[in-house]
Amino acid sequence: MRIRVLAASILLSPLAVALTGCATPTLDVSSSVTTIGQATPIAVHVHSAQGVSKFTATLAQNGAQYPAWQMPAASKDPDTTFNFEVGAKNTPQLHDGPAHLVLEATSGGLFHSTVRWERDVNVVTQPPLVSADSDQHYLYLGMADLATMNVTGTYTSAGVRVGDQTFRAWPMPGGKPGIFSLFAFAWNMPSGTTPLVYASNGAGNDVTAPLTVIFPKKEQPVYTQHEIQITDQFMQKVLNELDPNGTGDPIARFVKINTEMRQANNKTLADLRLKTADRFLWSQPFTRQSHSQAEATFADVRSYIYHGKKIDQQVHLGYDLAVTQHVGVEASNDGRVVWAAPLGIYGNCIVLDHGYGLQTIYGHMSRIDVHVGDMVKRSQVMGLSGMTGMAGGDHVHFAMQLDGVQIDPKEWWDAHWIKDHIVRRVDLPGFGK
Repeated sequence: MRIRVLAASILLSPLAVALTGCATPTLDVSSSVTTIGQATPIAVHVHSAQGVSKFTATLAQNGAQYPAWQMPAASKDPDTTFNFEVGAKNTPQLHDGPAHLVLEATSGGLFHSTVRWERDVNVVTQPPLVSADSDQHYLYLGMADLATMNVTGTYTSAGVRVGDQTFRAWPMPGGKPGIFSLFAFAWNMPSGTTPLVYASNGAGNDVTAPLTVIFPKKEQPVYTQHEIQITDQFMQKVLNELDPNGTGDPIARFVKINTEMRQANNKTLADLRLKTADRFLWSQPFTRQSHSQAEATFADVRSYIYHGKKIDQQVHLGYDLAVTQHVGVEASNDGRVVWAAPLGIYGNCIVLDHGYGLQTIYGHMSRIDVHVGDMVKRSQVMGLSGMTGMAGGDHVHFAMQLDGVQIDPKEWWDAHWIKDHIVRRVDLPGFGK
């Protein structure tokens, strides 16, 4: 019986080997390709058990087909990544307009199975032109401004860049020509950084123009430094609430919450920029919580002291506004709720979107009375203050962000600033009425 089984195995093995050559390869394009320029980079990963005998890229336009790239030699590896460029540089017959990109990979082995990937693309060979407004932009650390610009030619994105941060541009309200961008000069941005308006066509053509900026030296904010005394009671409260199943050294757990959880929570907040309206949802200055006292202000540097030893340091990007316990938390302006749930160190948290990337944040609440999608009015009570998250006492943590960058709210409380920096440059329907 054993001899027969062995013989059957020997007879079947050549067939099994041959059949492995008929598996169709898989093809994965690592990035979304929608625009082809002079030399657009493309990365493709091909999996084929028998290797790759042939790989080609072809561009079709107006009924003609043009070879764009092909692999120089066959590959026996089951996993092969091809990095190449396609565009007008290597295919000069292309001209601006729609085209069709086709990628084909053929396996090795006996059967040479082929996989095909194709997509409509737009060929753009000329860069756009961008021009910035001629205004003088007075900039302050941690605060915001508005720039207008004009772009001619084909472009897929535009806005303002400040260092490594990007702020989107939007069509001018009221159908007026041009585009505008609300942008921030972050609290930790090097003071010599020059904001640039930019436009990109998605094909590797990126153009910029500088804004005219002035940094009033005497009026720049000076951030305060505070020591936060961590009691055993507060540490236990934080650990029980934010790391209830954790084990190990309490100090290490606390610091991890204060650093890694803080970073993750701030990323969650920043990602809400994608849930913004493409219009102004407000028409009046922003308001500060009624009758509140500021227990902390924007960009305070906090040293955390436990039993006489510094265990951590963080920057506080908001205002801690206190009134009385469980006071009604008021919406700073008209807007739409885009977050209403617990959020780590911020505790029970609400985020309102006010349009064009501008959002307000309300943390440490004891109760939330609104839901995602709700439209709220200026000064509407949305819930009650509290001490959830990393709050040592009852208050509301109030913050603002612009395209995901947290900024100092104080200028948005000032009607004169809004008139000079916003209303003078774009239409804000109903402002001042």
